[in-house]
Amino acid sequence: MKLFLTFLFALVSVCINAQDLEKLSEEVTEEGIALYRSEMASWYGTDVVKENYKNMDNIGGYFSYLDDVPKCIFFSKQNKVVATISFPTNYNPDNAKIDLSERDFTPAEMDYFTIRQKALTRINNDTIFKRYNNTNFNLVPIIKKNSKKVYVLTGASVNNVVIFGNDYLLTFNNKNEIENVEKLHKGIIVHDIGNNSKGADVGGVHSHVLENWQQMTPTDICTLMLYQKLTGWETYTTISKKYASIWNNKSNKAFVMKTENFRKIANYQLKENKKSENKDTQDSNK
Repeated sequence: MKLFLTFLFALVSVCINAQDLEKLSEEVTEEGIALYRSEMASWYGTDVVKENYKNMDNIGGYFSYLDDVPKCIFFSKQNKVVATISFPTNYNPDNAKIDLSERDFTPAEMDYFTIRQKALTRINNDTIFKRYNNTNFNLVPIIKKNSKKVYVLTGASVNNVVIFGNDYLLTFNNKNEIENVEKLHKGIIVHDIGNNSKGADVGGVHSHVLENWQQMTPTDICTLMLYQKLTGWETYTTISKKYASIWNNKSNKAFVMKTENFRKIANYQLKENKKSENKDTQDSNK
């Protein structure tokens, strides 16, 4: 009876852990895709505005958000909306709807604007934020239900470089006051993809050491989706003391597992590969 109960408790524990990991995988995937959709609107929105708006010196900033469709909002130095770019789901700039009429922020847009500006002020006054040569900060406000956040990503200002890390998360309360500021990676990770590197590697990897971010981060996923066409990576892996996370670019999903299980699978695969190599060598010597 005691042996049966021990087995039952172990089985329940395994099932609970599997459910927790599945939930974690879904949550980080959902947040990463939300970041990607916002950043894609900003990327293409900037190009569209530069082509159509004649007074770029008047621009005070921009942000993107999802309102049935992705929208990129540019505001003036007088804090008036001066350009609204709405995109179809494929983000084709040729099909973007362009509205260059000046207007006030909507109530929802005012929330995005407020937390973005407060995040920018904090960035300029808090030494936690590190700046590197040939990079710039991209601010991505995300508002969902009662959750208000601004992610800060580091983007390269030169070609053929993909940057992970040096990213941050600012969380806000319902009064749009900053409650917490944290790093998502300990440092910066730079991948030089080069002009001829597409398809050369099927994937990449980096490690996570911060206790609160043992899994793949939403910023990792956002970066992977933004640069997929340039890198050609099929998968990407992050490894920490606790978790190994694998991103699949074909399915656009993250899979989080315990690191100990990931290493067992990797060791097994290595042994199988060696067996196959030995067999091929023996066959060739016959």
